[in-house]
Amino acid sequence: MSHNTFGHLFRVTTWGESHGSAIGCVVDGCPPGIAITKEEIQAFLDKRRPGQSRFTTQRQEPDEVEILSGVFPDDQGRQVTTGTPISLLIRNVDQRSKDYGDIKDKFRPGHADLAYVEKYGIRDYRGGGRSSARETATRVAAGAVARKVLGPAVTIRGALTKIGPKEIDRSRWDWEAVDKNPFFCPDPSTVPEWTHYLDGIRKAGSSIGAVIEVVAEGVSPGLGAPLYGKLDQDLASALMSINAVKGVEIGAGMAAAELTGEENADEIRLGPDGKPRYLSNHAGGILGGISTGQPIVARFAVKPTSSILVPRQTIDRHGHETEIMTKGRHDPCVGIRAVPVGEAMMAIVLADHLLRHRGQCGT
Repeated sequence: MSHNTFGHLFRVTTWGESHGSAIGCVVDGCPPGIAITKEEIQAFLDKRRPGQSRFTTQRQEPDEVEILSGVFPDDQGRQVTTGTPISLLIRNVDQRSKDYGDIKDKFRPGHADLAYVEKYGIRDYRGGGRSSARETATRVAAGAVARKVLGPAVTIRGALTKIGPKEIDRSRWDWEAVDKNPFFCPDPSTVPEWTHYLDGIRKAGSSIGAVIEVVAEGVSPGLGAPLYGKLDQDLASALMSINAVKGVEIGAGMAAAELTGEENADEIRLGPDGKPRYLSNHAGGILGGISTGQPIVARFAVKPTSSILVPRQTIDRHGHETEIMTKGRHDPCVGIRAVPVGEAMMAIVLADHLLRHRGQCGT
């Protein structure tokens, strides 16, 4: 299987399967001399870690990261990057492969089971192998390294804005509320409604989709390049590569089709510092594929978890029509844990484009 690497100068290669002994990634192209600790990486992994509420899979994985290479103590005793590949490992400690014994010969609707067999002639039926969302833990680890490359001036935050048909009230957006509820919800008043709604979905043995918004602030203007190195192009590709993502928007996104030219164009004035100041941000911080200095805003839609307790029609590998009901530990809304994954992919894309910009423009 090829295509396990993402990025150009800041490159991330992930490896491992859902029910293998471990998963991990190699980060290549990280500049030397950047101070980084295991604890800094772990803090972001803890946000994505399963089993933290009844609304996510109850698989108990500590997701403890190990740094195998690419760092070394400097003269001050700090662990800093050496410029060589950084290898990060996360061990799988709570596999229950027996949960998949009943379906090893059946193809789960909505999953990549049949597509994998048709392409490779073989599949890992234990949680989907490489197609499992378990792989995204490695992206979060790599994203933590990318944040260090970007530096403290860049802030990347994500939030869940919609579960099924139930959307937040954006007028009540509060970033401080995001880490204080199990949904990464920025509108505290929506939390009770989502709790009741998702409890019903979970008890019915079903699942539901979600929409996540990721915002990067403090990004300098000039990242990205026309025509085939556009920042929004690579960002859309990165977010679409996340498991179960079926749609990506930048800025106003699909809603831009409903705006007139005068409504959509972000007018420009001079700020008090004499620098350009945009009066709106329908472009999501990117124009012509190049960052404008405004907040970069992206949203992505995650489909419902396909592993559900409701019987569905399918076929087996012997060519027989049958029914399937997926048991085990699955997220009733996988979009919840996709929030830190979206943040990580934003960070990886921005770090890559920052290094590419330096390589071409020298700053």
